[in-house]
Amino acid sequence: MLTGKMVAVRYARDRIIPRYIDVNDPGWREAAERLLMLFRGQEGRTRGELEEEWNELLGEGPGQIIHQGLAKLLEDRCEFEIVSGHPPEELRAAVFRAAARQRQKPADPEAMIETRFDRAAVLHEAANALRLTPEAIEQGLFADLKSEQRLVHFKDISAEHLLQRYNVALAQAVLYRCTRLHVTIRNEPPQRYRQLLRRLKFHRLICAMERIGENSWRLHVDGPLSLFSATQKYGLQLALFFPAVLLCRDFEIRAELSWGPQRKPKIFEATPRDGLVSHYTDAGTYVPPELGLFVELFRKRVSDWDILEETELFPLGSAGFWVPDFRLVHKATGRRVLFEVLGFWRRCSAEQHLARLRQHVAEPFLLAVSDQLHIEETELEGLPAEIHRFRNMPLPDEVARLAGEVLNA
Repeated sequence: MLTGKMVAVRYARDRIIPRYIDVNDPGWREAAERLLMLFRGQEGRTRGELEEEWNELLGEGPGQIIHQGLAKLLEDRCEFEIVSGHPPEELRAAVFRAAARQRQKPADPEAMIETRFDRAAVLHEAANALRLTPEAIEQGLFADLKSEQRLVHFKDISAEHLLQRYNVALAQAVLYRCTRLHVTIRNEPPQRYRQLLRRLKFHRLICAMERIGENSWRLHVDGPLSLFSATQKYGLQLALFFPAVLLCRDFEIRAELSWGPQRKPKIFEATPRDGLVSHYTDAGTYVPPELGLFVELFRKRVSDWDILEETELFPLGSAGFWVPDFRLVHKATGRRVLFEVLGFWRRCSAEQHLARLRQHVAEPFLLAVSDQLHIEETELEGLPAEIHRFRNMPLPDEVARLAGEVLNA
């Protein structure tokens, strides 16, 4: 993450516009490569030594603030640890005791000057007390200071990805001052919405969702702390959620900010046109092969029903939202049946999901449950749903039959 002094922005009336860098610019590519060379293969060196080198490399040029941001992102990818054969606090205690004893020694009465303090003698006495060498004492004396921590692992990255990461980190740093976030998302599959909702829950953010068109939703994202004050902790949670939105194909972000010491109201906006690339792993739209095969067979074998990916979100009270997997549409009548597949979940997640559906969903729907989850019949009681048990994948003909029963219920 970038610190406040590394945030490069410009102002346009009430808007805050980050000064993104061109990831294809040869000059920035070269600068990123030079910084990367400082971190690659440097295991064993201290944090202070690395900081001294990159400060010397950065210099005082006009792009120094960006160079500092790049170096900070690389430092965040480092794993440092205290390297000492003995706890540093115990070494210091032994040295301080030895130094105190030496100070208490009486001066030589025949000498006309005060006895000089002997540093080497102090280290030697402390080493004898701990059964170590004076060199080991000196090396580990302040090993727990941040500047003395040693690099044990650097998670490498390409220059291009580093520059992309910088642009996202710059936007995230602006969001530290966010009090409320509005996110518009269009034409995403249900898996994407579920991914976003999981991220919101993970970061303890409160979300109200508004449908603004066919397959289009607006998320009004808040957090419990914002009800009282715009805290740094709350802004951090919004910033951590931000890269999940960047995985969407068509989005608009509008953030309300409290900016500067005077906390002036400002606006930050982001769209795909900014070219920001998320560093989060995109597992949100993954479709298990068995489910993809089921959809293909359903469309071939079932003539009186259409199967569509469902993107409507149904509120589940304080538990969040429900995004069914599919919408089955009866061709003759146009009536729909919501269809959920519980086949590729963890058992504990499936149990929690069933409890939420039982409590909050009133509209009849169709539920397919995999035998691999080992869910008992008693756990399915109380659901307003027709249940289809399957072994490997749902059976298209049986799903169509049960969907008809839901319509007639």
